[in-house]
Amino acid sequence: MVLDVTAQHATPLLTALQICAQRDYAPFHTPGHKQGRGAADRAIDGWGRAVFQADLPELPELDNLFAPQGVIAAAQGLAAVAFGAEQTWFLANGSTSGVIAAIAATCAPDETIILPRNVHQSAISGLVLTGARPVFVLPEYDAKLDLAHCPAPEAIAAALAKHPTAKAVLLVSPTYYGVCADITQIAQIVHQHGIPLLVDEAHGAHFAFHPELPPSALSQGADLVVQSTHKTLSALTQAAMLHVQGDRLQRDRLSRALQLVQSTSPNYLLLASLDAARQQMATQGKPWLDQAIYLANQGRSQLAQIPGLSVLQPQQASTPGFAALDPTRLTVTVADLGLDGFTADGILNRELGVTAELPTLHHLSFIVTGGTRPSDMERLVAGFRQLAQEYPPTGEAKPNLSHLAMLSELALSPRNAFFAVVDSVALEDAVGRVSSETLCPYPPGIPVVLPGEVITPEAIAYLRQTLTLGGCVNGCADPTLATLRVVQQ
Repeated sequence: MVLDVTAQHATPLLTALQICAQRDYAPFHTPGHKQGRGAADRAIDGWGRAVFQADLPELPELDNLFAPQGVIAAAQGLAAVAFGAEQTWFLANGSTSGVIAAIAATCAPDETIILPRNVHQSAISGLVLTGARPVFVLPEYDAKLDLAHCPAPEAIAAALAKHPTAKAVLLVSPTYYGVCADITQIAQIVHQHGIPLLVDEAHGAHFAFHPELPPSALSQGADLVVQSTHKTLSALTQAAMLHVQGDRLQRDRLSRALQLVQSTSPNYLLLASLDAARQQMATQGKPWLDQAIYLANQGRSQLAQIPGLSVLQPQQASTPGFAALDPTRLTVTVADLGLDGFTADGILNRELGVTAELPTLHHLSFIVTGGTRPSDMERLVAGFRQLAQEYPPTGEAKPNLSHLAMLSELALSPRNAFFAVVDSVALEDAVGRVSSETLCPYPPGIPVVLPGEVITPEAIAYLRQTLTLGGCVNGCADPTLATLRVVQQ
């Protein structure tokens, strides 16, 4: 499709919502605040009345998300052209709903899907809900940086050769750190088996709009792509898109799957923000991203000169699992300062006024967008300079545990383990038992232990260290990790 910038100036859904918000009528429909007339005073004081006026349900003028024929259909059509898809669905339940629906649209219970072990928690939810059986492929691991990247094409080819009845392959690209897979080569391998390639591109919604960014998954041959439009573009939090092309998956089944995981009362503020974000990128995307790329490159260069710090660089993209790096993502290694990432994040946030997207054991990651200002980058660099002065390099050895936490045996399918009869056991007694719950440091939302996996000593050590250093673990009944739920023997 050719991008018609003139047509892309339109915002059919946003415009219709603005008109409805200003309409003079008697509303006898939800929501109960009645366009703010019955809203709490404190809420109006905090957010203003306009947000309530536009908080409307599926009125006739606003179309229907599950059967769009009007302004939603028009907005989704414009988005498909802008992002390079054949068809696009708006998501009001985040990329999570899109990833789950992608699995449901391609895999029936007990059918096989191939996916990386550092997949997002949403994919595990998809396995539990659909009953699909995972074949996990280990991503490439950089022991020096203690970072898991993407799977190599050869690893995907080997998994498909061993499991020729697989119904789909799911990738995460880019990773939370901005590392991209060789999707072109992987798509060719997957398509030789006649099955679709699904890509969780939650952090890559901006790729299609600037030549200096990695190529988008769609442009490299992916069949289905899920993007968190709110993460790197300007949509409201929880607003996302799902794009498809080709004929390797059933689109009617995908539509039905989305109805399982999306609210029947979608928030129109979220949906309209997708329309606005698309219009912004289609008409102003390159200058918007020029600013982001310039500031990120400037910050990367300055941070790399600070003693004790290292920054993930595009030139490090030289392995099959690290094909490209998003230049707008800054990943800073702080371990040489004698600090863990959680402690460094706390100091930067509380004392220096700089808030990271993701702290991990050894790193901090920062998202730079067109909304980032030069003063923000100046504060980021100044904050790290002060941090490095207060915590000079120590030269001490650093434990690398991330890769060990991924090496575990899958004894049951995630679905069977999730619904099994369970015992609640002390943490130290859980080693060797089969987990019934997800043990997931968040962010980034990559599980250390999945339902159905045998709990290892390495995984317990990693989780304990995460809590000790100030991180949190989601997905488990006891967030303190004093006890774990395991499958009853």
